[in-house]
Amino acid sequence: MTRQKRSHHKLKRAVAPYLYLSPSLLIIGLLMLLPMVTVIAYSFQNSAVLRRDPTFAGLKHYQAIFDDPVFWASLWHTLYFTCMSVIFHMTIGMVFALMLNSDRINPTLRNILRVLYILPWLFTAVIIAVIWRLLLEPNGVVNSILMQIGIIGSKVEWFSSPETALHAVTFANIWAGYPLFMVSLLAGLQGIPKDFYEAADIDGAKAYQKLIFITIPQLMPIIISISLLDFIWTMQVFPLIWITTGGGPIYSTEVLSTYTYKLAFSSYNLSQASASAVVILLISLGLTLFYIRYQKAR
Repeated sequence: MTRQKRSHHKLKRAVAPYLYLSPSLLIIGLLMLLPMVTVIAYSFQNSAVLRRDPTFAGLKHYQAIFDDPVFWASLWHTLYFTCMSVIFHMTIGMVFALMLNSDRINPTLRNILRVLYILPWLFTAVIIAVIWRLLLEPNGVVNSILMQIGIIGSKVEWFSSPETALHAVTFANIWAGYPLFMVSLLAGLQGIPKDFYEAADIDGAKAYQKLIFITIPQLMPIIISISLLDFIWTMQVFPLIWITTGGGPIYSTEVLSTYTYKLAFSSYNLSQASASAVVILLISLGLTLFYIRYQKAR
């Protein structure tokens, strides 16, 4: 084989993987990269989309949203909603995973509980929102039960009161999202060697000591990975909040996603909406880079 043929053969082998990946890369570019670049461009323009010849605005739209108190309120609500959801997703998922992995529970009952506990994962965000709106309405089941056992003295408008709306929608999201942690942690529990627990039993370790010094350290890679992913996903939740409260009442449940949506499709201020979307993108990108670095470090 001549040198020219060898170089041609090497070039074909080097290019072949990219040719196989080209359809996927083209779809990703059209559906993800192009919209992101377009939104970033809109955030630096005046009257983006609405005018054929928009002018350059610099950082004016970013300054406008940073001067808006509703933006900072929505950022705080987003952080509260996200952090509380991730914490309770992990806690409830861990408790249920430990329960389903326990030998003390009858195998038949354990299989039934697995089906029941994973049910919230089967519903879409719209169905979950409708379910909890029905349950938490003033004449709903939750108020009736709480009044009967004496926890509340009168009917509470969970989604209509500024004092309770954010907590109520956070609770609904916690109920909807814990199965991801439960399934992941259950798989991790089943992968921990039983030799560790047998050695701990010989040393006289108690149940909580085995949990702290064996179970949690062994599950820590799964806990961190799922928590980071859940944080990124939860920060962008829109349908659940929009259908239950719409960001109200009086902006008490306004999050970055609903704030951006209202700027774009209620106020028709697409330039500021693009700037808000870029802020969300930067926060998500920062978390994603942190997740990738953690995976590489592992």
